Amino acid sequence: MYKQIIVIRNDLEMSSGKKCAQSCHACLGSFEKTPEAIRKAWKGEGEKKVVLEIGSKKEILGLFKKSKELGIACFLVKDAGMTELDPGTITALGIGPDKEERINKVTGSIKLL
Repeated sequence: MYKQIIVIRNDLEMSSGKKCAQSCHACLGSFEKTPEAIRKAWKGEGEKKVVLEIGSKKEILGLFKKSKELGIACFLVKDAGMTELDPGTITALGIGPDKEERINKVTGSIKLL
């Protein structure tokens, strides 16, 4: 089975709409970095996505680093600063899609948003 993970920072004061927009950026960004064969398999299984929350910039950067070390496609979202946040603020991380077993090595202990 395949899945994609979206991680949102909960230490920032983002509105619900802002969180949704950042989630979309993370989803598309990591999808575009994923190899075609994995994208097709994930789409064929229903495009499972799970949204998690993390408490700090340091933690989200740790997940980004671990994903890259394991060779899992990922995308770190940095806000443009046009609405609620300063430009360059790291808001979200998209991981995968990839095999669940691989992604669980990165995010298995993180709680749902």
